[in-house]
Amino acid sequence: MLNQWTMRYVVPIYVRLTPRRDERGEGVISVAVAVLIIAILGVAAYAAFDRVFDTAVNKAESSVNNVGGG
Repeated sequence: MLNQWTMRYVVPIYVRLTPRRDERGEGVISVAVAVLIIAILGVAAYAAFDRVFDTAVNKAESSVNNVGGG
């Protein structure tokens, strides 16, 4: 537990001696990375869906043509 003496003398010295990092813009960068990852996942999901849909269309078309005897 921090007592009055520590709060008055030690904490201000620690705060002055601790190097500060400039963290401006880190939230924007994190959001940009998250959006990029979501976009890549979206493209992959679209490609997989498109491939599955094309396969289903081809199988259905083939089955319909076989029913007609052609």
